Amino acid sequence: MNKPKRYTITAALPYTNGPIHIGHLAGVYVPADIYARFLRATGNDVAYICGSDEHGVAIPMRAKKEGVSPQDIIDKYHGIIKNSFADFGISFDNYSRTSAEIHHKTASDFFQKLYKDGEFIEEVTEQLYDEEANQYLADRFVIGTCPKCGNEESYGDQCEKCGTSHNATDLINPKSAITGNIPTLKETKHWFLPLDKHEDFLREWILEGHKNDWKPNVLGQVKSWIDDGLRPRAVTRDLDWGIPVPVEGADGKVLYVWFDAPIGYISSTKEWAEREGKNWEDYWKKDDTKLVHFIGKDNIVFHCIIFPAMLKAHGNYILPENVPANEFLNLEGNKLSTSKNWAVWLHEYLEEFPGQQDVLRYTLTANAPENKDNDFTWKDFQAKNNNELVAVFGNFINRVVVLTNKYYNGIVPTPADFSDIDQDVLDQLKEFPNSIAKSIERYRFREASQEMMNLARLGNKYLADEEPWKVIKEDEERVKTIMYVALQIAAGLAVVSEPFLPFTSSKLKNILNLNTAELNHKWVDISEKNVLLPANHQVNKGELLFAKIEDKTIQIQLDKLEATKKANEAANKEVEPQKETIQFDDFTKIDIRVGTIIEAEKVAKTKKLLKLTVDVGIDTRTIVSGIAESFKPEDIIGQQVTVLCNLAPRKLRGVESQGMILMTDTPEGKLAFMEPKGKVINGSQVC
Repeated sequence: MNKPKRYTITAALPYTNGPIHIGHLAGVYVPADIYARFLRATGNDVAYICGSDEHGVAIPMRAKKEGVSPQDIIDKYHGIIKNSFADFGISFDNYSRTSAEIHHKTASDFFQKLYKDGEFIEEVTEQLYDEEANQYLADRFVIGTCPKCGNEESYGDQCEKCGTSHNATDLINPKSAITGNIPTLKETKHWFLPLDKHEDFLREWILEGHKNDWKPNVLGQVKSWIDDGLRPRAVTRDLDWGIPVPVEGADGKVLYVWFDAPIGYISSTKEWAEREGKNWEDYWKKDDTKLVHFIGKDNIVFHCIIFPAMLKAHGNYILPENVPANEFLNLEGNKLSTSKNWAVWLHEYLEEFPGQQDVLRYTLTANAPENKDNDFTWKDFQAKNNNELVAVFGNFINRVVVLTNKYYNGIVPTPADFSDIDQDVLDQLKEFPNSIAKSIERYRFREASQEMMNLARLGNKYLADEEPWKVIKEDEERVKTIMYVALQIAAGLAVVSEPFLPFTSSKLKNILNLNTAELNHKWVDISEKNVLLPANHQVNKGELLFAKIEDKTIQIQLDKLEATKKANEAANKEVEPQKETIQFDDFTKIDIRVGTIIEAEKVAKTKKLLKLTVDVGIDTRTIVSGIAESFKPEDIIGQQVTVLCNLAPRKLRGVESQGMILMTDTPEGKLAFMEPKGKVINGSQVC
């Protein structure tokens, strides 16, 4: 393990235009939290920093959609996001927001320093403009075809399909996201950061200096960018929402969100340091500080090229030691989409799975998209809980605590002589903190979580092999040694599980009656002396650490997703084109009347067909309708329906159908009867 030192850990600032979902957690916040918790547990000085990103085009776009002000949007979602993180156990040292005064000042001062030092290029260029909206089309206000991958729904600053960052004027066939109009070009003045000026530095610093310790996906994307040739990047925008550009002649212009947002890490650190009585500059300007950015792959270019170029141009800041970006997490085989509601939202999960934060943390870590896109499924979530957390971790702890209370009234027994097996298990226990630490230090959190679980497996195997519940009848002294060893494993789990399962770790420490304040450096103690629970230490009664998740609970979540899927399909369903023209005389031949279903039953050996007896006023007739998957026969007795009466009879599965029930689709994609608003007389003609 590394010697204790100072760390500044940043997690990507989430946009306050919507809540947090599992893709955000898996990509950024869970791995960053594991890393921060581990560093604290090993005695390091840690500043774990984040905050809400409250500027940029996405905010006013959401405000227009909801019919409120941008301030309403950021206040609403900042509160939801901040509370969700806290309830989920993300242990930020500070969670700020870019609308804060300290951030506006920090970002403005940063811009002015670069401006005064001549680090910007001031140019009048042609930008896309929507004449009808009377607005320049920056970033997400414009949509077009990505010049790199051909995605027809690329934004003006970045393609979310291939991750390429570009200018709005690079788009092919652009159109306004406000009105749908084809934009014109109009001159405007902006300030540009000349990335090409820093190209040699970036190539040497990243591609040479970090070629052996940065993740291949990060290096690959950075290399692609640099090899394509870096160009000046505009750091200002023509918008009325954001931080005003702090120089003369910049009326109506604000700082580009990707200029101001990463400075949010610095302003959030300032806010924290002022509150805690620390010097913020130690965490951003001291060479012995290690700066690590946790981000998703769509933010690589901003954190590995643009922000480092800004820091280099400023001259007073350290550069990131690593940027361990993750790939994307999919949901049930499909890409997560906030606009289509195809997501598992954190605040909803916390309501629907109270007290089960660690189950989601563990599942997302065990299936983390560290090197490639991965998939979250509810069945896998259930399996991770039932087959690993309950059956392995929880089972071991439960057996140890129950037996200790049963045999020794909860007092850790004094061991007798250690057998070779005992000593081997204790030696293995010593190695777990080191192996877990090595994985975490290399940002292999999935691997580290499985090592933690292997310690629980070691405990289970040890108890199963030694069988203290049998040996107690023959050799009580031997059982004291077995239980002493098992309790050391349990205490080891209480310590090493904390980065991955903080709520479980806290419960386990309470069960084992461990003083949390004294455990700050126990991670090291496990490796050095094995004794976390000395003889005669009193442990408490046990409690279940995890509860089995039943199939019906998972089915509720799958049903929610299925409903979302159908709603999306209905929303995207193309309207059928008009049929061929008919004459008025043809129309007058149609006889549509209101009727009432008086009998209903399923047609044998079919899934979709119901045999209906319908009173249509002029007679009572049999109609076969393909609605059995949508309605139960007993539920539609008495239902008034619209019937095409003069349709030629037709046999369906041996039953003659004498008409057709007219149906329509709901927005959710379900069938619905076309019925009159109020009760009408059977036989009333519709046309």
